Amino acid sequence: MTKITKKSFGKLSTGEEVALFELKNESGASVEIIEFGGAIRSINVPDKNGALADVALGYDTPEGYEKQGKFIGALIGRHGNRIENAEFKLGRRKYVLDKNDGRNSLHGGFKGFDKRLWKGEVDGEAVVMRYTSADGEEGFPGRLEVTVRYTFDADNALMIDYSAVSDADTVCNLTNHCYFNLDGEASGSIENHSLKINATHFTVGNRECLPTGYVAKVEGTPLDFTDFHVIGERIGSKHEQIVFAGGYDHNFCPDGEGFRHIASLKAAVSGRTMDVYSDLPGIQFYSGNFLDSRPPFGKGGRPINRRDGLCLETQFYPNSLRFANFEKPILKKGERYHHVTVYRFGVEK
Repeated sequence: MTKITKKSFGKLSTGEEVALFELKNESGASVEIIEFGGAIRSINVPDKNGALADVALGYDTPEGYEKQGKFIGALIGRHGNRIENAEFKLGRRKYVLDKNDGRNSLHGGFKGFDKRLWKGEVDGEAVVMRYTSADGEEGFPGRLEVTVRYTFDADNALMIDYSAVSDADTVCNLTNHCYFNLDGEASGSIENHSLKINATHFTVGNRECLPTGYVAKVEGTPLDFTDFHVIGERIGSKHEQIVFAGGYDHNFCPDGEGFRHIASLKAAVSGRTMDVYSDLPGIQFYSGNFLDSRPPFGKGGRPINRRDGLCLETQFYPNSLRFANFEKPILKKGERYHHVTVYRFGVEK
């Protein structure tokens, strides 16, 4: 059984109160969710010796989440990842978005879902976050009602259940931007972690980390994670894709369809593991290349340095609205968007 407690996390600069919800299972492992950005603030799970540690990057105050620009822990919307030239066509109409990543739109704009105050509530053994995005917010059409359910079970599996409905045709590509470090959030670089992604293909990116529409085999490249590889082994490769991104910041195309096992991560020091499951078509592996040690500082007042955490963001392919061969995150009026992602934590046997 999961025990859920609610308490104050403090106030935003606007004076609005932010609640924090803790989900704790019977073993003592726990997850914290805050209302600002619907963010995952902490994930405390055991190592190979049974010792709990927090494996998610985050902040100690609402101010940190307000001032950060790295989307740490947050729910992302309306459209996760990049949209080229910050515009798209839906039907006969063109929609213009914020250019918050050079000439492109990234993760919903300057004030995406990560910078909004969600409304949290307890529903049985779940924490439910709700947010209504107004028609025209950040340039997106339609009034979008979003509900995200977090559960954390006895097997240390964190489930994120996304649903949304719009009163007009729109785009909807929701994800979570948690940065993981399985040795603990204060332990340094994730380059010693080993990663396996069940994907034989990836979407080729340009210098802006925008997919070009071409889907290539991972075989023979530093993006081949079909078997476990230590992340740091090839992160300094001269391969064009690694040079363009300054490391890993790529969308992979997991094999199979429907809800399936997509990726596995393990840390040699702590012995912790994490398996990722989802029914979404893509997953972005981001190795924290743009974390930069500058304020706001993280938990305990520590700087968050380059590659202190990594992201595994389940998603529709980035820039998919431009290419006929990419499945598109178009949500029709009155239809329901519904996708599920699970991060299951364990220890290496």
